[in-house]
Amino acid sequence: MSNELPLLDDYLLNLKVNNYSPETIYNYERDLKVFEDYLIDSKLSFSKLTKKDILNYKALLTSVDRKTANNEAGQKRLNAYSINRMLSVLRSYLKYLIEMDYDSPLPPDVIKMIKTVKKKAQVAELLEIIKLIEFPTKVEKDKRVAMRNRAMLEVLFSTGLRISELVNLKINQIDKEGRIFVLGKGKKERFVYLTPRAQKIINAYFDIRHDDSPYAFIPYRGLNSPLLKDKKISTNYLQAKIKKYREILGINVPTSAHSLRHGFATYLAEAGANPAAIQVLLGHESLDTTTRYVHASDLYAQKTQKEFHPLKN
Repeated sequence: MSNELPLLDDYLLNLKVNNYSPETIYNYERDLKVFEDYLIDSKLSFSKLTKKDILNYKALLTSVDRKTANNEAGQKRLNAYSINRMLSVLRSYLKYLIEMDYDSPLPPDVIKMIKTVKKKAQVAELLEIIKLIEFPTKVEKDKRVAMRNRAMLEVLFSTGLRISELVNLKINQIDKEGRIFVLGKGKKERFVYLTPRAQKIINAYFDIRHDDSPYAFIPYRGLNSPLLKDKKISTNYLQAKIKKYREILGINVPTSAHSLRHGFATYLAEAGANPAAIQVLLGHESLDTTTRYVHASDLYAQKTQKEFHPLKN
């Protein structure tokens, strides 16, 4: 009995030659490893996979008994979006087998996504976001860390960058006018723009750096340690810092790096920005994705009604 996924390396190579990013390929491999471990633990043969086996896999993903890609016990329940991502990857893998004329035990469309509940997105008040952004220079003892963390938060809220785009940002992507060239999700190219405020902060951070690292944001260890050459800041570090700052400041609305991106779009929408322009700045393929941010703003909805209602007078 073979529990392993056949031609997995070929599938991953196919993603690579089709210009998928290394991060995406890593995530796909990780998600398929979870399914492979399920086959092993359940003593199932991939070639004899049934619809019932897929149903049981979905049930496992929704439980706390599931295991991670590292074969460790899951710490919390996966949300519906994470489960659907993992199911979508499995569907993509089966589709690849069929397209390449290999044997697939099931057609891809057998794998159905689970129902998702649309939650109202939360964004902290603008004054709270400003406090959060400015907090590193008030709380961090190491000036380099303080300026770097402040600059990262300023850039996130100024541009709406994804956290992955921020940590991979290189100095040569930023021109003198504060325009940043980004190669984003799906290899989609776009420009984003620093506000004068954000440009001033990031330039102040660059002024205290004395290194030749190409990355805009680099890690330090200890107050007097040298920089780690050619290393970049990690997403986990930034998320942990944002969480810590939020807790100290007593900001009740859950706030993350993505929340700053969300806040960027929401407050632009509240000020009356065109959703199509916000779409370009965020690098969204579809305007439908962007309108989730716009529609999340109660104030925007209220202003729209007052301005356009036929009986407004």
